[in-house]
Amino acid sequence: MTTTTATAEADRRTVPGSTPGAARNPRRTGRIRRIGLPYLLLLPALVLELLVHLVPMVIGILMSFKALTRFSIRDWGAAPWSGWDNYKISVDINAPAGEALLHSFWVTCGFTVLSVGLCWLLGTAAAIFLQDTFRGRGLLRTLFLVPYALPVYTAVITWAFMFQHDNGLVNHVLHDQLGLTDKPSFWLIGDNSFIALLTVSVWKGWPFAFLVVMAGLQNIPKELYEAAALDGAGMWQQIRRITLPSLRPVNQVLVLVLFLWTFNDFNTPYVLFGKAAPEAADLISIHVYQTTFATWNFGTGSAMSVLLLLFLLVVTGLYLLLTSRRRKTVDV
Repeated sequence: MTTTTATAEADRRTVPGSTPGAARNPRRTGRIRRIGLPYLLLLPALVLELLVHLVPMVIGILMSFKALTRFSIRDWGAAPWSGWDNYKISVDINAPAGEALLHSFWVTCGFTVLSVGLCWLLGTAAAIFLQDTFRGRGLLRTLFLVPYALPVYTAVITWAFMFQHDNGLVNHVLHDQLGLTDKPSFWLIGDNSFIALLTVSVWKGWPFAFLVVMAGLQNIPKELYEAAALDGAGMWQQIRRITLPSLRPVNQVLVLVLFLWTFNDFNTPYVLFGKAAPEAADLISIHVYQTTFATWNFGTGSAMSVLLLLFLLVVTGLYLLLTSRRRKTVDV
């Protein structure tokens, strides 16, 4: 028995690389595998993000520095280099292209402020109203989420039919049934097109705000409302002093997401008005599309897209900076 043990000890000492720390290698290998597993699982998503977003974005930036027209788009890599000319044309408000882009920018800003504000207001009011338990609350929650669950094209096409001048439901209700207008209105052309676009945007956007705010309300302890009620606080005081301050982190994210979605919205005006949006509803997304594909000026359209991207990055950065400072001030 002693001889066998001694032989085994001698064999183990003669094996190359057999050190006292070798026994810990399997644990180290397992730890490395556990650390690398999340990155391995994220690799397909990173590759798709690179192919779907980053590569086209880089190509678009390169196109903005080239004189790309219908004559050079077939071999865009060999198109002449224009430098900053496309950007100068886009920001020159004295030129027709720059003036039209500036008009589209202000229309988009007004549309975004109104749409985001109304979506937040309606969503918050509906979420607070449905916090109390009553019969039919589940049915109302389901009905409120229907616009958000519908495909965008289905919802907008339905509204386009409702806004028709001769046989649309909107004119039938406002003019024929209620008598609020002297004659049927044109909703898809002229100044009323902005109201039509805003109506569709709010209709399909406020359920998302309702869903997010309703989830945020679940984290507010009911004891706070009970204590406030004992102190004599009414409903509006409870909303002002408890609900809105507690929802501040949720609202900060919600407003940012709604802003980015609304400012970049292309599907709604394109499906509602077609390729040529009215001047009153000429959002910057549809304006860039018309500049690029209607006039075949791909270089200028790419420059406008880059400017839009830079604007959104700056606004998002400033918004995050201000909200983070306010959060630190409140915490202190």
